[in-house]
Amino acid sequence: MSIGTFLQDQVLGMAWLKELIGRGLLALGVDLESRLGGSLHFFLYDMVKIMVLLTVLILIVSYIQSYFPPERSKRILGRFHGLGANIVAALLGTVTPFCSCSSIPLFIGFTRAGLPLGVTFSFLISSPMVDLGSLMLLTGVFGWRVAAAYVALGLVVAVAGGTLIQALRLEDQVEPYVRGPGGGEVPQEKLTWRDRLSYAWDQALSTGKKVAPYVLVGVGIGAIIHNWIPQELVVKILGGDGPFGVILATAAGIPMYADIFGTIPIAEALLAKGARLGVVLSFMMGVTTLSLPSLILLRKAVKPRLLGIFVGVCTVGILIVGYLFNGIQGMLL
Repeated sequence: MSIGTFLQDQVLGMAWLKELIGRGLLALGVDLESRLGGSLHFFLYDMVKIMVLLTVLILIVSYIQSYFPPERSKRILGRFHGLGANIVAALLGTVTPFCSCSSIPLFIGFTRAGLPLGVTFSFLISSPMVDLGSLMLLTGVFGWRVAAAYVALGLVVAVAGGTLIQALRLEDQVEPYVRGPGGGEVPQEKLTWRDRLSYAWDQALSTGKKVAPYVLVGVGIGAIIHNWIPQELVVKILGGDGPFGVILATAAGIPMYADIFGTIPIAEALLAKGARLGVVLSFMMGVTTLSLPSLILLRKAVKPRLLGIFVGVCTVGILIVGYLFNGIQGMLL
């Protein structure tokens, strides 16, 4: 076994945990071949795996994030202009592991600080859609090729979306209170590595508590899909070369509210049932970027026209990514 395979299967994928839980259930007399037993096995394995990985990854990412408080992020983005600023904003979103609703206050802060509107939208799209933690977790579930392609294309959507919004000159579509002057610079305390580690641990615990219910629901839905919904039905609706699978998956994600960690077990179960790769990733992007609660919150900051353009740009980008992944699925899996 190569080092790469070992890292993907045993470290990130935690295959040893799946076998351990399976043996434990067998020792308790659970039939893993039955629907109920298979669902229980899937639920316990995915729930423990995701929460363990989530805690470790948030600990690492939050330590990195401690070097990028909002005021520092504003200063970094303020040094760049044009397309370069959009790229930096999208990349900055990858080290701020927020859900879509949590990203909006930062979007407002960046806009009040005078950063170009397109730059702030590149951050707003990127932050919930892609981050370092999701890259590692996606690698453990789908493999590094899919994870790398997902993050790369997510960044392309963020940069392209922000660039287009900037070109349309929609500054007048931002609510007046957002366009108003922001507060002064808040001096940042110089943190020691112990302070940063303490901050990272607090973030891991608080985020874990906040995310756990969504992971619980997501894994539960995934377990039902994995063992109770006929494979033929999933393939008929979301598999094959039908043109509507990506559209249906994107639309299905909008009413939900979860971060990427809550959507991965659902996507994993759908893929195992025969859904196309582009379909499941479109669903994940729809949930993380276009969730209805985040759109309602964003409406408080921008006017309907800009909100509609944001939704349109993100939807088109997600659909393109979905169809592209469908087309290259054989190369990635």
